[in-house]
Amino acid sequence: MASGNNGVFVVPQFSGENYHIWIVKMRSCLKSFGLWEYVDQDKEVPPLRANPTIAQMKQHEEETLKKEKVVSCLHSALTDDVFTSIMHLETAKQIWDELNERYAGDERVRSIKLLTLKREFEMLKMKESESVKEYTSKLSHLVNQMRLYGEVVHDHKVVEKMLISLPVKFEAKVAAIEESCDLKKLTISEMVSKLQAHEQRFSMRMDDVTEGAFQARHKEKQAGQKIKRSKIIK
Repeated sequence: MASGNNGVFVVPQFSGENYHIWIVKMRSCLKSFGLWEYVDQDKEVPPLRANPTIAQMKQHEEETLKKEKVVSCLHSALTDDVFTSIMHLETAKQIWDELNERYAGDERVRSIKLLTLKREFEMLKMKESESVKEYTSKLSHLVNQMRLYGEVVHDHKVVEKMLISLPVKFEAKVAAIEESCDLKKLTISEMVSKLQAHEQRFSMRMDDVTEGAFQARHKEKQAGQKIKRSKIIK
């Protein structure tokens, strides 16, 4: 939740789709502005005591404003279609719980979806026609989806997945990485860089082989033409 040039908070918008992405962004925004406790704990503002001091009155006013602000932030984050389904609710926690119930899905549905994602993760392999960038992008998207559904996926598990799902042309590089690197400490970006460097060298070698084969065929063709001409002269 950033503050625009006019001082108005800009919150991530939710239209009813990609709830698991929006909820992470929204939670982060509310925490950064010290408003999350009014959602998570449904914090109540204690009433003023008799004969309050100026400091107590100021604190009470600030806390009351925060409680109203978090509700306003949630309202602002919702499109009209979604807003009409929660506009009768008064507290931030009531709104948050209602959105969770409507869009997060029950535990059974979430479990089935996560199981499907985990199965896709286990079966995913890099195709011969894919580049390292294309494959790692696909893998990263899958891992992020699993994390959104609550699965803890450590980076070293992603690195290990890369190593066992690469085509044969990476076999020598995989062996070198396994021997020279601590896989528990090797980051995903480091792994991708190593694979892309190998991919580039492999591509250059293939270009050289192709060029060499082309030149060899060209020489054979020229030699054949010379022999044919010499036979004609005879």
